[in-house]
Parts: sequence; C-alpha cells; structure tokens
Amino acid sequence: MKKKLLAGAITLLSVATLAACSNSSQGADLISMKGDVITEHQFYEEVKNNPTAQQVLLNMTIQKVFEKQYGSEVSDKEVEEAVAEEQKKYGDSYQTVLARAGMTAESRKAQIRTSKLVEYAVKKAAEAELTDENYKKAYEEYTPEVTAQIIKLDSEDKAKEVLAKAKESGADFAQLAKDNSTDEKTKANGGEITFDSASTELPDVVKKAAFALDVDGVSDVITAPGTQAYTSSFYIVKLTKKTEKSSNIDDYKEKLKTIILTQKQNDATFVQSIISKELQAANIKVKDQAFQNIFTQYIQSDTTTQTTTTSAATETTTTAAETTTTSSN
Repeated sequence: MKKKLLAGAITLLSVATLAACSNSSQGADLISMKGDVITEHQFYEEVKNNPTAQQVLLNMTIQKVFEKQYGSEVSDKEVEEAVAEEQKKYGDSYQTVLARAGMTAESRKAQIRTSKLVEYAVKKAAEAELTDENYKKAYEEYTPEVTAQIIKLDSEDKAKEVLAKAKESGADFAQLAKDNSTDEKTKANGGEITFDSASTELPDVVKKAAFALDVDGVSDVITAPGTQAYTSSFYIVKLTKKTEKSSNIDDYKEKLKTIILTQKQNDATFVQSIISKELQAANIKVKDQAFQNIFTQYIQSDTTTQTTTTSAATETTTTAAETTTTSSN
C-alpha cells in the first residue's frame, strides 16, 4: 500500500510546480538572495523534465477528464467509505503512511476519487466483454468450490518437518494447523477454508495444488510468493471436500460474470486503453514538449497506444486497477 501511495502521490510542491507557468515572462519570485532571485518560471524550467513532476501532470489531466465525464457517477459517500476503510486498516499510523508518501489526507482523498472514476469507466467498458465466447472461456477455466485445510509456514525446513507429521498414519491435520500455521485467518479453525478458482484468499499455485488432490489427500510442500518482496511462504494442503462441476454453464453465470469483469478491471493494458480513449476524446493537446512523452502512450495512434508502456503508465494504470480491485472486494 505504501508503494501504491508513493507511485501516485500528488504533493503540494509538485502541484504548485506544474501550476506555476505564469502569464508573465518569469512569474513571481520564489526565492530572493543577495543580488539574485529564483522565479516561478526558472523553477518550472528546472523541474518540468523530472519524471515525478511529469507523472503529477498526467495524474492531474486524468483527474480532470474523468471528473468531467463521470463525476456524477461517483458519490461523496463512496469516497468517504473508501477513506474510512483505509484509515481503519492503518489505524494510528495512517497519517505517517501519508506523510511518507508526500501526501495529505485531502490529496489522498482526491486520488481515491480519481481512482473510483477510472474504476467506473473501466467497469462500464468491461461489460462489453460479457460475450458468449468469454463466458465459455471462463467456464472452461473455472473450478468450483472445494474445502481444504491449510498450514502456512515461513520456513521451508519447518514445512518439511510438519509435512512428515501430516503424512503419518492417523495424523490430526487440524491440530497440526492450530499448532504450526502462521495463517491467522484459518489456524484457529484447524486451517479450514473454502475456495474456488476465482477466490483470492490463496495464491494460485496453492489453489492449483489443492484442486489436483483427491479427497483426504495431502500435498507436498508448496512454495508461494510471500507478502513481502523477495520472500516465500510454504503451504501444506489437505483436501476434505470436492464439488463436481456442473455441465450446465448457466449454473455459474453470475460467478462467471464476476470473473470476466474482475479480469478486465485487473488488466493494466485494458485499463490503459480506457484511459487512452477518454483522453483522446477530450482532445488533449500538449503545449510544452517536455511533457509530450508521458502523454504519447495515450494520445497517439491506436497501435502505438496499445503497445507502448512506460514506467509512468504502469504506475497510473496499476494504481487504478488495484484500487478498483480493493473497492470491489
């Protein structure tokens, strides 16, 4: 989350920087000293090629375009609820997290609103993807609910040790989960969890291993990416219940709809294409060539728009898509 805040941070200094293109030749004096001054224009010329400043301008443009087009579709209540949820998550450290990201409560609130505006536009566009072909594809890839017991561990050696006990005759897997698992959501209940292929509670590699088991089967140690960068978590899974997949696609219609929409909302390329469409429709014209490159991915030809990805674009689209996911859950 801290990384996401940093990626999309709109600091007061940066906003002031980009707003400082004065009608006068040099603008107001920002700094005075013996025999010299630093003017708004001089400052602007120095910082306008900075990638962070350019990202801020892109964010500001997206905010204005989407506010004009979709502003009535996102209520203040929605934004307030999202802010409250975020505050609850971070508790007393919330202001510290914002400060480290160079943000205030108001700038973060504005950022959340912009993300929700993009979310609305993306969801609306994604609904056009609810075709028979996409329903069929989603159905073929879908695995219905299973119930399993999991043991999550931070050490591979510990995981191997627990696995040996789990595979002993008469082993009490639930007790092993209670005694050893680091997954706070499931350990008290003996590691029990119910999920399908669309669930997000477990890493994909763990779900895939579980789906391959027979009832009462126990997996080997499964290595999955950890919650922190460059770390791993280790899982042991016992399958306790399996649901047969219905041959009638209509039985899963609502579930498949959610899957299709979520996949599109999480697709950075798809999100970028929607932003591109709206910016082009708004007839964006870049007046200072210093900012041309950051807009090129959105306002040039369709072919290049779809294939060009810069770090700035990745930051914008990823922030929008994940906020969308968070808001949808």
